[in-house]
Amino acid sequence: MNVADSQRVASALENLGYQETKRPESADVIVLNTCVVRQSAEDKALGRLSSLKPLKKKNPNLVINLMGCLVGVRPSEALKKRLPYVDVFSAPSDPTPLVQHLLEKQGKTLQDEAQAQINTLLDETLTLPALEQDKLVSAFIPIVLGCSHACTYCIIPSRRGREISRPPQVILQEAHDLVAQGVKEITLLGQIVDRYGLDNPAYPKLDELLYQLHDIDGLQRIRFLTSHPNYMSDALLQAVADLPKVMPHMEVPNQAGDDQILEAMHRGYTAQQYRELIAKIRSMIPGASIATDIIVGFPGETDEQFQHTYDLLAELKLDVAHLARYSPREGTPSARNLPDDVPDEVKWNRFRALEALQKGIAESIHGTYLNQITEVLFEARQKSRWRGRTPTNKLVFVETERNLTGELLPVKVEWTGPWSMIGSLVEPEQSA
Repeated sequence: MNVADSQRVASALENLGYQETKRPESADVIVLNTCVVRQSAEDKALGRLSSLKPLKKKNPNLVINLMGCLVGVRPSEALKKRLPYVDVFSAPSDPTPLVQHLLEKQGKTLQDEAQAQINTLLDETLTLPALEQDKLVSAFIPIVLGCSHACTYCIIPSRRGREISRPPQVILQEAHDLVAQGVKEITLLGQIVDRYGLDNPAYPKLDELLYQLHDIDGLQRIRFLTSHPNYMSDALLQAVADLPKVMPHMEVPNQAGDDQILEAMHRGYTAQQYRELIAKIRSMIPGASIATDIIVGFPGETDEQFQHTYDLLAELKLDVAHLARYSPREGTPSARNLPDDVPDEVKWNRFRALEALQKGIAESIHGTYLNQITEVLFEARQKSRWRGRTPTNKLVFVETERNLTGELLPVKVEWTGPWSMIGSLVEPEQSA
């Protein structure tokens, strides 16, 4: 989501006549787009912001824009007082305050026409920023902004605001424009992406939107993330099964495998319901890959409760598990109401146990690709090899002198590991 927001800001700045620079010292405008899902991310953002103070002192005309979840839906007076050298504060996904500030700085007369001018400018920001145009194969399109689900550990609802689905015509236009600029794959984004349209009865649901996007000529792949088990409908799964351009890869976090912990997290489902959903996905979309998120050390988590999570992962054998150790975030219900009572050493032990388990699972799954031919969409060169992904989102590397950027090609897999695979291009007579 932050990558998509940053691209939109960069495009808006280019429409105002700015150009990207690699050196902060030579910049007229610096935008720091922040993520604060974890406390460490917030600390890092504040540290980076502090490092910009000497630049501002040296060049008082430098415009510093703080954007994203550190600002929240609206900047607090306390934040403004704490950061007096920041010129503009922007909520997540909203370049408007920066655009307005820069228009005023250029001496434009805004007054009653202010919002119209800003809207016109932002409506023109469907082009990729110049720094991306020559290399971007896959692009992100946010379709749901904010979140209204309110898991007890999550800061996102208070920082990104209530859930709002973007108009379908805007999403379709962005997709058309991106494809016209050479993008081959789009990923639809939302904190809970499969809730798209539920807040507005006039909008299509996600499955219906996928059918509309599928008709775009030149678009080769469509993905979406992140899903929530409660909202992954049969209609959505059927759309993935029916539409060749929609990739058979799901991001469906379970967060824990114990019902009491899930209830304390306010997730809204049981371990058995999650188990049944995974079975349904695999039944309706054979060969689909599934990723999950898991938090260890949630307040009150006992050894037995952690074992339930371990056992569920061992049973389901999911393709990817994004692991995190619980840390309280000020302003969340769990931080207010529950003691952070699982020792850090225990959290690390549980984290490493799941990490070792998942490594073995991933090695086994990747091993099934060995000596098989699979289609790979190549994204970029990485050192001496080209990097691409299979339909199931497996990372594949191929070594060749040929420029593979944006190519969708058959690859024979010759080596597999837990995190990636290596292969070689298949010549036409080999695949015939």
